[in-house]
Amino acid sequence: MLIPLAEQLRPDSLEDYLGQEHLIGKGAILQRAIESGNVPSMILWGSPGIGKTTLAYIISKQLNRTFYTLSAVSSGVKEVREVIAKAQESSDSPFLFIDEIHRFSKSQQDALLGAVEKGVVTFIGATTENPSFEVISPLLSRCQIYILKPLEEHHLLRLLEQGRTRLENNLKTGIEIPETEALLRISGGDARKLLNALELIVTTELRQGSPISITNDKTIKIIQQNLAMYDKTGEMHYDIISAFIKSMRGSDPNAAVYWLARMIEAGEDPKFIARRMLILASEDIGNANPNALLLANTCFQAVEVIGYPECDLILSQTAIYLACSVKSNASYLAIRNAQKSFKLAGDLPVPLHIRNAPTSLMKKIGYGQDYKYAHDFDNNFIDMEFLPEKIKGSKFFDPQNNPREIELRARLKNLWGKKYNY
Repeated sequence: MLIPLAEQLRPDSLEDYLGQEHLIGKGAILQRAIESGNVPSMILWGSPGIGKTTLAYIISKQLNRTFYTLSAVSSGVKEVREVIAKAQESSDSPFLFIDEIHRFSKSQQDALLGAVEKGVVTFIGATTENPSFEVISPLLSRCQIYILKPLEEHHLLRLLEQGRTRLENNLKTGIEIPETEALLRISGGDARKLLNALELIVTTELRQGSPISITNDKTIKIIQQNLAMYDKTGEMHYDIISAFIKSMRGSDPNAAVYWLARMIEAGEDPKFIARRMLILASEDIGNANPNALLLANTCFQAVEVIGYPECDLILSQTAIYLACSVKSNASYLAIRNAQKSFKLAGDLPVPLHIRNAPTSLMKKIGYGQDYKYAHDFDNNFIDMEFLPEKIKGSKFFDPQNNPREIELRARLKNLWGKKYNY
């Protein structure tokens, strides 16, 4: 059987591993743990194709310990207990790696707890989803969470060169890649996707007997013609959720329900879909229509209770509502602007008059002095400074041009006058 290029190039040592320098670079937290031999149970969280499974395997090899692997898609409580039974007979605290741990049910995750707590196994879970949502609290508290970052351009270019060289050696033919932009764009930072695309293009060109020179135009043409082959799972998980979100953001309910139908037919986790709509309701609609967040949250809760197949109606109703809603990203921009201000100005002191004063000493030195209680004044408002002196007058929230936020802008202008230039 022909081994896929991505599997051929899978590294088996930290020296050959690309990316994640913040975790396994010199002096980094996971590197120190590996060197000490005291590796904790952990959850590796990051997007697809950036080396979660490979890193788990390398850690076990580096420490020369038994490595058991399960997939949450095809394994259940029975398989977990079988591995734990084998591990109890071992003296080296084997590693138990579970891919897509977010797909494990509560009872399946519960089956791991005792073995992890007693050190029978050192657990490594991999997930593309926020573990705070998908991993039960008792298991989460027994694990370190390590966030893996997307691969950067220099990592992908190095990997591309490795793939080109390997294919040249395997096929005994010359391969040139004068243009890499389309390959990098198609990969989306996913190493496996990049190598699959490279292998597909080279294989296609080889069949045609053409000299193998990979340009941007050739990359796009071949990938589009062979989309089903290229997308090994049959459904482009991250591309389709992106299309779904962008359709709702773009106020197109027809496109939104089409992409929703694609995800439903592919068996996508309905909580994953509902969670993305919950984020969109705040990021892209916000205070232009506060009911959007309420409906999205209700949708998420209903999906948890009902599940497939009936929850497809709730997902559809919510997607259409969000797509049809007036849009604003003012709340999103406000928090990003405030974060930027904090990073630039640093930890500015809280003004004394709005500090808490729980003790007599604090009151004596001025904490809370001159604070005015807004409800004691007309319209429940008093013109008072709430920002640190250095950034007073900074406007982070800028209402946009929709009925609800026009109303908010008028109110803020009436209250604050020229202070924030509303």
